[in-house]
Amino acid sequence: MIVGIVHMKQLLIGVFILIGITPQADSLAQDFPVQFDKTNPELIEDERAYGVGEWFKFRIHYGLVTAGYATLEVTQDEANSEAYHIKGFGETVGLSRLFFKVEDYYETKVDKTTTLPYQFIRKIDEGGHTKNKVIDFDQEARMAYVHDKKRNKEHEIKTPGDVQDMVSTFYYLRDAVDVTNIEAGDETEVTMFFDEENYPFKLRFLGREQIKTKFGKVDALMFRPLVLAGRVFKEQESLTVWVSDDKNKIPLRIKASLAVGSIKADLDAFKGLKHPFELVID
Repeated sequence: MIVGIVHMKQLLIGVFILIGITPQADSLAQDFPVQFDKTNPELIEDERAYGVGEWFKFRIHYGLVTAGYATLEVTQDEANSEAYHIKGFGETVGLSRLFFKVEDYYETKVDKTTTLPYQFIRKIDEGGHTKNKVIDFDQEARMAYVHDKKRNKEHEIKTPGDVQDMVSTFYYLRDAVDVTNIEAGDETEVTMFFDEENYPFKLRFLGREQIKTKFGKVDALMFRPLVLAGRVFKEQESLTVWVSDDKNKIPLRIKASLAVGSIKADLDAFKGLKHPFELVID
């Protein structure tokens, strides 16, 4: 039980990094890869996998024990009509909170056309380990300006073109890539700015699978992240993510296989979907 709670931190971070990420057959180039014309705002809005009002809630559990919950929500940025304000929150609950308290807030503001972030906020408390950072991105200048509010320090870091943050990656790839022709073993890569460094994030497509959810049977796409040991996840952990095989690309499940079992994050509730949620009817 305690082992599962300790690993809840890694899975909670995984919720924000991994849910919904779906690759294309060829590796992503530095240019923004699209499956529709990004110069036509009306077409982008019609074809987008998500929109304002979309909301997901995930139950994180170790066996039958609920360890915590995480949510993601898309809102309209109040200061910029051409941007989304996406908010994420995760926390441990019940007995899990007594062993390992987690309260994580993540926010990103992204351009509606490119889905590139211009501001990222990370305010976390993980077992007493706290961070409070605001990162402003200048995509044209390829710079990230980091404001560490906890230590009252500011510095700047060079970034590659089209850099993403750990939340915007999810939404960027839901829209950017075409999953119609992928095959098992195909991989993709995107550069993510995480914890003050440029982080190469790779994902491998494992195949298609029909899974049971609390909503019914759903056709899903299955992926595995290729992470560097000692950064976000430990080497012995094996993570798998499932997303719905439809226009929404709804994140359905994340599973971290451990030496003593597994900890999962399952979709528990949702609203405001852009497209119909497709269930398998027997």
